[in-house]
Amino acid sequence: MNAESSNTRSFRLPKGWIDIGGRLIALLVVFVFFASMIPDGRFYGLRNLENLLRQSAVYGTAGLGMTLVIITAGIDLSVGSMIALSVVTVAWVLNIGAGAEAATVGGNEAAYFITQHPVLAPIAACAAAILIATLAGLVNGSLIVWMRLVPFIVTLGTMGVFRGLAKGIAHERDIYPPDAGWVGRIMDPVLTAKTGSWMLLPTGVWILIAGVVVTSFLLGYTRLGRHIYAVGSNEETAWLCGVKVGRVKLIVYSLCGFFCGLAGLMQFSYIGIGQPTTGDKYELFAIAAVIIGGASFNGGEGSAFGTLIGALTITVLYAGGQQMGWSKWVQEMVIGAIIIIAVALDRLRHLRWKSTN
Repeated sequence: MNAESSNTRSFRLPKGWIDIGGRLIALLVVFVFFASMIPDGRFYGLRNLENLLRQSAVYGTAGLGMTLVIITAGIDLSVGSMIALSVVTVAWVLNIGAGAEAATVGGNEAAYFITQHPVLAPIAACAAAILIATLAGLVNGSLIVWMRLVPFIVTLGTMGVFRGLAKGIAHERDIYPPDAGWVGRIMDPVLTAKTGSWMLLPTGVWILIAGVVVTSFLLGYTRLGRHIYAVGSNEETAWLCGVKVGRVKLIVYSLCGFFCGLAGLMQFSYIGIGQPTTGDKYELFAIAAVIIGGASFNGGEGSAFGTLIGALTITVLYAGGQQMGWSKWVQEMVIGAIIIIAVALDRLRHLRWKSTN
């Protein structure tokens, strides 16, 4: 009897894999629904599949940062504003010294140097965008840790601050860079392009995949990952066990900003201009992706792969609704309802777990 029960236990799938499998099935059901409702096979055509991957790259990349935050039982409502700040920064740096004469007249030696070495402009734009978004995340973490403020209130305030900063940099209008270079081609189609490419997928999608792999390794195989889960599970217990809670939160919110910077590069490649109003409600999509992916607002739960599934689910819902002619307000209601349902199911799951323990 003991040997038999032992063998049975050895073939049981881990609970995490069961959850992931269930979410994959839900994603498949949603996809099949729209594929069957939209005529002419347009929804499962190669062009649409590539577009779904490209669209989910922005939400998914921002969602990876949000995953880390939510695992620590935090929240970041400034994600969309950080993406906008990153987008504007890319365009501003690309546009800074559009002519050597303007750079020399202004006395801006950095702009003059970039103008004389055009290959450096895209690199400088990417570095500046990621840096400013990471610093914005660090500001969030610093206010939460050092001033002991509630993450919801802090990020609600910085949501307006960062958005205002983006508008200030852009002087409340769109920035049109003369040449975006390879930065503007990050999200270009590959599968449906006339000229084939060895990359198979757009660069932005590969960035998302790399982000999922790195984040999964961070959470599953590093001390920092264990500390992130510990802080979210029980902050006081983690502190008593020697975890430097404040440092963990600073790192987590900075990483959230970093991922928003990457998402901003993708968003810029999509729209091709520095638009300070872009990224509106993206914090909603990022939160939805994380919660649908299995994270809990109570903290201590979540995975990068689950967030990827959540981002794909949100993208399929959004794109499917558009192709079926749903009004935008209907799409927003559906996504909002899904968040409520996901949180309610998580709540019921925790109550059931408590009743059985």
